[in-house]
Amino acid sequence: MTVPRDAESASPAREQIRAAYHLISGRIRRTPVLFSRGGELGLTSPVSLKLELLQHAGSFKTRGAFTTLLTETIPKAGVAAASGGNHGVAVAYATRTLGLSARIFVPEISSAAKVMAIKAHGADVRIGGARYADAQEACDRYVAESGALRVHPFDADLTIRGQATLGLEWDEQTRDEGGFGLDTVLIACGGGGLVCGVASYFKGTGTRVFAVEPRGSCALHAALLAGGPVDVPVESVAADSLGARNVGARVYAIAKEMVAGVILVDDDAIVAAQQRLCTDLRIATEPGGAAAAAALLSRAYVPARDERVGVLLCGGNVDLGKLAATVSAQT
Repeated sequence: MTVPRDAESASPAREQIRAAYHLISGRIRRTPVLFSRGGELGLTSPVSLKLELLQHAGSFKTRGAFTTLLTETIPKAGVAAASGGNHGVAVAYATRTLGLSARIFVPEISSAAKVMAIKAHGADVRIGGARYADAQEACDRYVAESGALRVHPFDADLTIRGQATLGLEWDEQTRDEGGFGLDTVLIACGGGGLVCGVASYFKGTGTRVFAVEPRGSCALHAALLAGGPVDVPVESVAADSLGARNVGARVYAIAKEMVAGVILVDDDAIVAAQQRLCTDLRIATEPGGAAAAAALLSRAYVPARDERVGVLLCGGNVDLGKLAATVSAQT
């Protein structure tokens, strides 16, 4: 596959990431970091947990949404987005905050909790088909017909630049707020915009950034094996947040150069990580938000002695009833 020329240079530079952070800093939360020097969660290595699930609208997606909306010219038709859930909640939150209108296309697999959150922020919600890819196609048709601004969830320069601000923030926190720096960062991956943004920020620093994907929904892993983006089946407990069928050319171009590797985790490991985070730390995360922790807790990733590992808890838009049942099943 030939990657488009503009995709080859899509990685944001550090000055662009800093500019994006300055642009959105009054709109987002500086989410906290929990430091553990060993012993918690049954781990012996130092771990930094970035609690991005406490971000406005419940996930990191708010960063990319505000970066796009505060940079682009907004047409009279307003804003449109396709989402498995979290991106839609973020765009709905950001458009409400900025006094804009939004139409969000979601697939049938989206959780009721996320659809309710989108509606609560005032967006017009439309069911766009069975899976995320179907919702994206419905959104693209609407954009072509209406002239609305499409806010892409991952494969867009401004989205990636906004998500990269998480890496900047985390790096500052681990160095300036009693932390210990980062040797390795584990990031859950759906469409790949977040892991590419964070990897772009850490480029040249010695910090390695790994993508963590469910084994049943691994578009980035498949793209790196194939030498370009390919469609993959999507069957995972985390499909509503990590369920992209294809990562896209821009994400692939950045990931092949900057992401240290892909770690695959089973659904059982993701559910077990949800349970452990809830019972040990009282942290309620959705399956996709627990995927990076699953890599560490299941030993799909085994740190070296004294390796300083960062784990991103990226989403907290969880159905509390389902989480309670999941935790009860463990006990």
